[in-house]
Amino acid sequence: MKNRYKGLTFVEKKKTISGDLVRDILITVFYCFVAVLIAVVMVTAYGMKTTVVGSSMEPALMNNQTVLIDRFAYKLLSPDRGDVICFYPKGNENSHLYIKRVIGLPGETVQIIDGYVYIDGVRYLEDDIFDMISDPGDAEALFLLGDDEYFVLGDSRNNSEDSRNGNIGAVGKDTIVGKVWFKYRRNDNKMGFVK
Repeated sequence: MKNRYKGLTFVEKKKTISGDLVRDILITVFYCFVAVLIAVVMVTAYGMKTTVVGSSMEPALMNNQTVLIDRFAYKLLSPDRGDVICFYPKGNENSHLYIKRVIGLPGETVQIIDGYVYIDGVRYLEDDIFDMISDPGDAEALFLLGDDEYFVLGDSRNNSEDSRNGNIGAVGKDTIVGKVWFKYRRNDNKMGFVK
């Protein structure tokens, strides 16, 4: 008769890795690789990174803040009022990129009276974060926007070179690089979507 052990045994069972588990891991790694590859291609082809120059967009965007630009957004659609856009002034690609907020749309009239913006004769209601405009510049007179032209202002209304100035004027759609959609600042890790 064989001697049988009664009670606990301390025999270690060998662990085996099944073929299904290996296959599932490889599939997951493959899909992650494909997702990262697609993201890199999309950002490279349709995105752009630039740095804000100056304080004209404070408090939304700060000087030296890094932003991401969607260069594809306006291939299908047109800029909307309130969008923050990136453009070359007068189409001059030798200039640095300007970042401003769209206020007036094609075909509208814009005028600045007593520190307030009027669009087609109606006062444009804005958030209280924007200062009253002390210098209306060229927009003191009625400013008529043509087809595919936009009137832009910096968020820091009294510290901005924008459509009120003759060297920028109305921004043509063909000079717009894209929509600023994400902001990131390395030194204090503040990041988020641009409003």
